[in-house]
Amino acid sequence: MSRPELQAPPEIYYGDSEAKKYTNNTRVQQIQADMTYRALELLNLPPDEPAFLLDIGCGSGLSGEILDEEGYYWVGCDIAPSMLEVALEREVEGDLFLQDIGQGFGFRPGSFDGAISISVLQWLLNAETSHPTSSPPHRLTRFFTTLHAALKNPSRAVFQFYPTSDDQVQLITSIAQKAGFGGGVVVDYPNSKKARKVYLCLFVGGGGGAQQVPKGLEGEGEEAEEGRALFEKRRERLRAREKSGKRKNIKDKDWILRKKELYRQRGKEGVPRDSKYTGRKRKAVF
Repeated sequence: MSRPELQAPPEIYYGDSEAKKYTNNTRVQQIQADMTYRALELLNLPPDEPAFLLDIGCGSGLSGEILDEEGYYWVGCDIAPSMLEVALEREVEGDLFLQDIGQGFGFRPGSFDGAISISVLQWLLNAETSHPTSSPPHRLTRFFTTLHAALKNPSRAVFQFYPTSDDQVQLITSIAQKAGFGGGVVVDYPNSKKARKVYLCLFVGGGGGAQQVPKGLEGEGEEAEEGRALFEKRRERLRAREKSGKRKNIKDKDWILRKKELYRQRGKEGVPRDSKYTGRKRKAVF
């Protein structure tokens, strides 16, 4: 079966039916969650501190839900209108906007504390027209140059993607470096056909290329005792918290007020008024 990026442009491939099918697939949800957790691990943000992140190619908000659970604020962009419609229906927490990342961003310099992207970068490797501005090198250059400007110094950007050849990896990394990024490629489970994942971990400032690129996970799909990634301890804490069912309590009064204000900005009707009783804790009923 042909890869999705070879069948049609993303805004066409992910139409209404495909967007809902993708979002409701439990296997896709699990894979998306695992890769988002790994991207956050590689992002190496300060623990227990709020951060403002950019989710590049956010789709229907599957990765954004993980950002919510981890207590981050985020903005998501995607080129597929149907995907964003599904995200709105699911009432994701982050702000959304329609954007072709190959045309670059228009954010103010230093807007974000970091950026993640799951299964998106390979879409920039296909030219949709014969026009020079549609070529992969031109679109990648525009993308990385404007992204570098939008990130704070120091910060990181982590991309999970599916290259089809070493030449594609070389093209992407070389253009990212020309745009001012440091960093490199991280490959998890390189000897496994199913579990192998490729991440591009880029650095802004903070020593640039002098920063050490994290090591990939080893083994055949399960973490080996030796050769673990640099941030494996954080990964273990996340898993322990998932098993215990303990997550950050984001549904406090401030969270409720932000959610209601977001609904009002989107024109949703019937949003309850704010009062002194908003978000109050009710006594248990026996």
